[in-house]
Amino acid sequence: MTSPTVDTLAASVPDGALVALPPDNSLPSVALARALIRRGARGLRLLGVPVSGFATDLLIGAGCVAEIETSAVSLGEAGFAPRFTQALKAGTILVRDATCPAIHTMLQAAEKGVPFMPLRGIIGSDILAHRPDWKVIDNPFADGGDLIVILPARQPDVALIHGVMADEAGNVWTGRRRELSTVAHASKRVLATVERMVPGDMLEDERLAPGCISGTYIEAVAVAERGAWPVALLDEYGFDAAHVAEYARLAKTEAGFREYLDRYVFNGPPARSADKPIARAAE
Repeated sequence: MTSPTVDTLAASVPDGALVALPPDNSLPSVALARALIRRGARGLRLLGVPVSGFATDLLIGAGCVAEIETSAVSLGEAGFAPRFTQALKAGTILVRDATCPAIHTMLQAAEKGVPFMPLRGIIGSDILAHRPDWKVIDNPFADGGDLIVILPARQPDVALIHGVMADEAGNVWTGRRRELSTVAHASKRVLATVERMVPGDMLEDERLAPGCISGTYIEAVAVAERGAWPVALLDEYGFDAAHVAEYARLAKTEAGFREYLDRYVFNGPPARSADKPIARAAE
């Protein structure tokens, strides 16, 4: 049976979907983000799990995003995410402020099939004033005076992840990034890209099974070599700091961002670190 392509997977993500994207250090499918831009996705609601990075900035800059819920959007050492910053200042996206533990807690509630879960640590913070969907209640198991926050379950319509490999049973190996299992369990659908396909069933291998997300939770897999680039993929390849820094400079302007899209999204495969650097657009 022929495996789907990355563009086929992207075509199955409807406009307006709630899309979960892991952070740059936890295997986001940048390949699927590029494919969503190529198909002209619109109105997406992004959920940073729990922070957002390169793929999110690409999608926002390309006009694919209506709102985002996250605890931060950053390009790390390359600085602020320029397209997110511009969209926020222009008021073209809605931002739902969150914290890292809160996002994980809401996903855990969805994973467990319960309507909410409690969380400590944010009482007294300003964030509660901007999140009317987060409720402060008395701990029902205390004698009073013990306030706690309850957070609603958050179930993404689709999660986009990139793994090292997938097998014939549909299992995806994500190594030590076990938080991706929570994302997969909580989401209605999981679309995965991988570097390669391997024979057999990795869940039958004691060495590989702990790093696998079961195919039970994976709807479809497409091969996309260097599908996490320019962010890192475990021990497969490192973070391409030079490329992200150059992207950050280009994406400060609309013209520079469009130049980037033309070169790396609409034309040609992802470049390797040793490829010719991007020409800087006039600012």
